[in-house]
Amino acid sequence: MNEPTVFIVDDDEAVRDSLRLLMRSVGLAAECFASATEFLDAYDAERPGCLVLDVRMPGMSGIDLQARLSEKHSLLPIIFITGHGDVPMAVHALQAGAVDFIQKPFSEQALLDRIQATLERDRANRDLLGRREEIRRRAAGLTPREREVMRRVAAGDANKVIAIDLGISERTVEVHRARVMEKMGAESLPHLVRMTLQLGP
Repeated sequence: MNEPTVFIVDDDEAVRDSLRLLMRSVGLAAECFASATEFLDAYDAERPGCLVLDVRMPGMSGIDLQARLSEKHSLLPIIFITGHGDVPMAVHALQAGAVDFIQKPFSEQALLDRIQATLERDRANRDLLGRREEIRRRAAGLTPREREVMRRVAAGDANKVIAIDLGISERTVEVHRARVMEKMGAESLPHLVRMTLQLGP
């Protein structure tokens, strides 16, 4: 169960089959899903790997699935693939934490390289979460204000709300937030939330 898995979500059966064969050709475990809903039904937060996700699908879109996984504080890194991508969509996906956004048709080697790097990143993130003392050591390097911002961000508060409550500018909150992410070594907001939970109250 701890073997990294490439989860492929695409409504095009031909794409699913070709990606599954590509993963198997380099010895990677792969599981395919025809819809975002089907993937969510099978989703297990403890399973390592990465998600190769189509943007436009009937019903729940890839962007919608990304939002749902974010609500669950999912660590699973996402690589979007699409035949219809546009720049605003790519920017939105990356700002929301996606690792990459790849246009079809894509180079198989380029995709494999990205997936291998993403799987390594996921492994490193999960390894860190298993080392509570290391998380505490990093948290000890935060200033009191940074610790407060980290707690508020992890609780889901928006920058604007934090700024008002702390009597500082929204830009200052953004600076604190960036420093917290850097000092904690957090790859994403869900990763930071998980680390904060490890620290306890």
